[in-house]
Amino acid sequence: MSRDFDKWLSGFRDSIADYKYYVDFEKVFSNVDSVRIELNILNSLIGSKNIELDFERIVARYPETLRCIPILLAKRGTEIKAMDADGEFCYDFNGLSCSIDQYKVFMRKTGLFDLMEHHIIHNLFDYVTGVEVGLDSNGRKNRGGHLMEHLVESYLVRVGLVEGETYFKEMYIHEIEGKWGIDLSAISNNGQAEKRFDFVVRGEDKIYGIETNFYSGSGSKLNETARSYKTIALETRDLPYFDFVWITDGQGWISARRNLKETFDVLENLYNIKDLEEGMVRRVLI
Repeated sequence: MSRDFDKWLSGFRDSIADYKYYVDFEKVFSNVDSVRIELNILNSLIGSKNIELDFERIVARYPETLRCIPILLAKRGTEIKAMDADGEFCYDFNGLSCSIDQYKVFMRKTGLFDLMEHHIIHNLFDYVTGVEVGLDSNGRKNRGGHLMEHLVESYLVRVGLVEGETYFKEMYIHEIEGKWGIDLSAISNNGQAEKRFDFVVRGEDKIYGIETNFYSGSGSKLNETARSYKTIALETRDLPYFDFVWITDGQGWISARRNLKETFDVLENLYNIKDLEEGMVRRVLI
């Protein structure tokens, strides 16, 4: 049965964010907990009447407290470079690598002493938790890149497919050929190019190579993807033992609809999230 491209495209989603997409609290709490003791020691500086002297005593007795200084500035790692009219200096907070007086210069010039001695904050543990939440939000782009893969995999598992037995993740062409003894030289340009599929499913009488992606925004990448997958569709359509499957979605395709339609016209197994919801996996792959 022929499908209507415009109707199919109209069902594309603007987001596939799951509940863990926004903040990975498990990671946040783990990072904060790793410096809990040091933060609690430095908490004694909050409201200090002589913060430089108190800081000096703390660092002399507990030099390990230095390692949590960078995160107070929302900085990963243990090295921070700073430059002003007095010159450039590289601070290493992985233990005492310079004089305590130099660390005091850093604390004063960055505003950290001011932050603590004037009660701008009341608890460093809570403060760093907030910093970690902010830093973690920067990881949304990386998490977003895997959301579609996770979604598709959940549908594979839901119909009873088992990883390592009936479905496999991130397999290269040569791995597929070696495992099932099939010839995919039509895709690999006779072994000159190496292609990796997000998922490979072992069906009743054929192997399915699956690509997944989601594009919330427009860009040249979409047109390149559509053209590339159109080529794979044409290269594999005469192989009785292998089918190429592309599962994609996202409002970014609206602006690249022409290239997507070209692939839609030659690739029978082109699906979106709505197709997944309507039983595409069981209907096509099982």
